[in-house]
Amino acid sequence: MTEAKLQALLDPEGSAALSDEERLVLRYAQAVTKTPVTVPDELFEQLRRRFNERQLVELTSCITWENYRARFDHALGIESEGFDKSSA
Repeated sequence: MTEAKLQALLDPEGSAALSDEERLVLRYAQAVTKTPVTVPDELFEQLRRRFNERQLVELTSCITWENYRARFDHALGIESEGFDKSSA
């Protein structure tokens, strides 16, 4: 992933560094991550126009697995290993 795409995550809707598909997936990830989960019908229809059923299942699985891991780690107080910090 490029630095520009990482920076685009701060404002995905306003970034030219992301494709329409990437923005769509990020909107879906945000909706699936909310508690309670609320995926608007319009958003799901946009996803269905772009992805087939198998792809939607895989995408949803990836998003929810990462949510599971994050909540599991937070619940047990598991901290980051610091891989995101510069070693220099």
